Amino acid sequence: MQNNIFSGLFVGQNFITIKDVDSTNNLLKELVSNSKPLIEGTVIMAENQYAGRGQHQNGWHAEAGKNLTFSILLKPSFMTISDQFDLTRAISLGVFDALEPLLGDKLKIKWPNDIYYGDYKLGGMLLENMIQGGQIKNSIIGIGLNINQENFPDHLPNAISLKQILHQDYGLETLLSEICRHIEAWYLNLKAAKISFVRNSYLSRLYWLNEQKGFKAGGRFFEGTIKDVMFNGLLVIEDTNKHILEFSLKEIEFLNKQ
Repeated sequence: MQNNIFSGLFVGQNFITIKDVDSTNNLLKELVSNSKPLIEGTVIMAENQYAGRGQHQNGWHAEAGKNLTFSILLKPSFMTISDQFDLTRAISLGVFDALEPLLGDKLKIKWPNDIYYGDYKLGGMLLENMIQGGQIKNSIIGIGLNINQENFPDHLPNAISLKQILHQDYGLETLLSEICRHIEAWYLNLKAAKISFVRNSYLSRLYWLNEQKGFKAGGRFFEGTIKDVMFNGLLVIEDTNKHILEFSLKEIEFLNKQ
């Protein structure tokens, strides 16, 4: 259905809301596989997502009606598989830029694509790319953000919501509109081949950038400093012995738990 809360060119112009779903990513994948093609920028928002997923099958907990749980369909056929982390950068930047006017300097992107306020997790995302002929045919981007929820289960010790930070409720569709507008802008930067701009902007907003912190990798604890993120998404850390180390997702743990 059409919904005029979205001010962008295409992201959100086809907007579908649903009350209950296991995962908006799963639903969007089903719709994409149907014979009638969905237009680029289709957004599905769920009031209650009861089996949300994070990276590598991590669960995502969200109270019904209090948070943003939604998925976006993009068709970045101009992007090759080797550059797919640039899409992660662009989506992360879009979410960041929508929230930064509210949250200021404590807002950061925790590599690869979590949204942090101080040392607390405000949200995250899961990108699922469909590849055809070395290009990305479709990308389904699931985003979960804690907005008006005030209590979290004990197994999420560092979760936080917008309401806990700013002590007021926020309109979910208004925030969704802002997020989609900013995601579209960063996506169009990618499409215009402004790759260095996207990569440098992502790096400048990174959690723990140029700060000596504790990490765990391969069963070993060490102190190091995040220096860069490679074009393919590998995290670059310099340890206290001046060794340059590179890590992929799940090879390294940030020792930031409260």
